[in-house]
Amino acid sequence: MDAKKHDVATHKEHHETAAEHHESAAHHHQEAARHYGAGDHEKAAHHAHLAHGHGVHATHHANEAAKHHIAHHDDHEED
Repeated sequence: MDAKKHDVATHKEHHETAAEHHESAAHHHQEAARHYGAGDHEKAAHHAHLAHGHGVHATHHANEAAKHHIAHHDDHEED
């Protein structure tokens, strides 16, 4: 794979990975809410903690995608 194709793949992978972590975070937030509503605060806290972790990973990958975009596509005009 040449460097340009690798850069595109890497950029795309960061966006896809961020999206996957956001989806996992949403799932765990929903589970936390369900367990909290049922009065099981220990399970709710567990899922809230997992949701937070996925959110951190999602933010990391979104930031990497943004940095990659700036480094390789900095041809936009500034206002």
